[in-house]
Amino acid sequence: MIRVLLADDEELIRVAVAALLDLEPDLEVVAQAADGRAAVQAALAHRPDVAVVDLEMPALDGMGVAAELARALPSCAVVILTGRGRPAHLRRALGTGARGFLAKGAPGGALADVVRRVHAGARYVDPALAAEALIAPECPLTPRELEVLRVAGADAPVSAVARRTSLSQGTVRNHLAAVVGKLGAGSRAEAYRIAVDNGWL
Repeated sequence: MIRVLLADDEELIRVAVAALLDLEPDLEVVAQAADGRAAVQAALAHRPDVAVVDLEMPALDGMGVAAELARALPSCAVVILTGRGRPAHLRRALGTGARGFLAKGAPGGALADVVRRVHAGARYVDPALAAEALIAPECPLTPRELEVLRVAGADAPVSAVARRTSLSQGTVRNHLAAVVGKLGAGSRAEAYRIAVDNGWL
């Protein structure tokens, strides 16, 4: 039997996926969690072979779960499920150690097949998302520019951003101006939306 952990903050989806996987003769759902931190704790307690985790969860997202399990429980393969995957999410997920990346809109039997594949040591990436990743633009922003934009959001005051990033207000303004210019945006709010839409934040 392949022992599976499920983590999704939407209970209806989590319970439905558990019921679907439990119909498979070689899969057993041994634990469920409603957030990322609980998923890591459940994985350490139950030692599943595969953890199927939602990309967006409270406390710790799916990529954070994958990174922690890669370090604390490397025998557990992680599959990330997403309702709205972006190519940048895919690259980051694989970089954290996830072995599978699957859209929630995939056919019903696909998840069980992916669980079997990653348990056998293979990787699986949703084909449509993989194709998008091949043609998606790379993020043109530096890590510092991304950090400033993440803290600034669409409309945080420059003084607050400066405090949170330990930068001067002038440096924050310079970074935000560079971000707007590099992304060809008309405003900081538009630059933030572009970065979010591309999965860079």
